[in-house]
Amino acid sequence: MVVSAKPDKTITVRIDVTRRHREYKKIVRGSTRLHAHDERNEAHEGDTVRIVESRPISRTKRWRLVEVLERAR
Repeated sequence: MVVSAKPDKTITVRIDVTRRHREYKKIVRGSTRLHAHDERNEAHEGDTVRIVESRPISRTKRWRLVEVLERAR
């Protein structure tokens, strides 16, 4: 899910992860934020997108937008 699309040609994507703790069996939720390159500025906040790993584009961008799966309402 895109959480920020303010910079030019850059989106910030949050990936939510749900897993069960190995020892305590409690469900633990976590998230990771990644910066991805959006060449045509087609993604907006709230969109669900598909990204792939790519060559380093800048100091923080190592991912590239492939497609927008679902638009935000």
